[in-house]
Amino acid sequence: MALARPVSEWIARAPEIGTSIRDKLAVLDAPLAALRQLETSLFGDSGALKVNAPGPDVVLPVVAFVTPAAGELVLFFTTLLFFIVGQIELRNQAVALFGRKDSKLRFLKIMRDIERNLAAYVTVVTIVNVGIAIIVSLGAWLIGFPNPLIFGLLAGLFNYVPYIGPAVMVVVLFGVGLVTFPSLAHALIAPLGLIALTTLEGHLITPTLVGRRLTLNPLAVFLALAFWTWMWGPMGALLAAPLSIIGLVVVNHLFPPDDVRLPE
Repeated sequence: MALARPVSEWIARAPEIGTSIRDKLAVLDAPLAALRQLETSLFGDSGALKVNAPGPDVVLPVVAFVTPAAGELVLFFTTLLFFIVGQIELRNQAVALFGRKDSKLRFLKIMRDIERNLAAYVTVVTIVNVGIAIIVSLGAWLIGFPNPLIFGLLAGLFNYVPYIGPAVMVVVLFGVGLVTFPSLAHALIAPLGLIALTTLEGHLITPTLVGRRLTLNPLAVFLALAFWTWMWGPMGALLAAPLSIIGLVVVNHLFPPDDVRLPE
């Protein structure tokens, strides 16, 4: 509800925003023209027919993205609610599937560690994202952004999705900066500050707070993010890190690392 009014106002101003962005990025016309001239001199002119196509519509792509994402969000939280309500019964039924006592104990240990690790991860990430939201809100207010609290809220929410969330937020801040501020250099302050903040958070703060046991390999996180986003869309991107933690816990239980003791 807090985001609805500002987002609708920005969508209504889409033609004005597009014109303003083209004017601000006019400084790049000369380098792009030189690049096109170099391409023509190297590869020749293809002579393709140039057609003046109408400008892209911003509203339809936004609606096409938001509508399935909202449906997936409702489906996810509804499933989560029913899972929490019947959690004990589901666990008892799952335990009953194992015939041997040691298999049942191993399953219970895995489930206990998954719950603890996920709770610790979600708690730490939520605290970090609240801090990021506060810092971004203060920074947006100091720089002169309109509705700074909205940008702080978006930064905190997008940061739940590794890599993609901060990248989307950088693009949002850069676009709003182009519309709000008179110069390109002024518009670059907010996105560059967010890049520095998320880099510090992702490489130092969150790994330190989460601990070595829950620290995931960046390549594994990226591959999981790509796979689950392809599989489930925006909700898959949100669940990529928790699902990776679940897989890490299961692998550690099924294939425990051998402690090799060096001779004294």
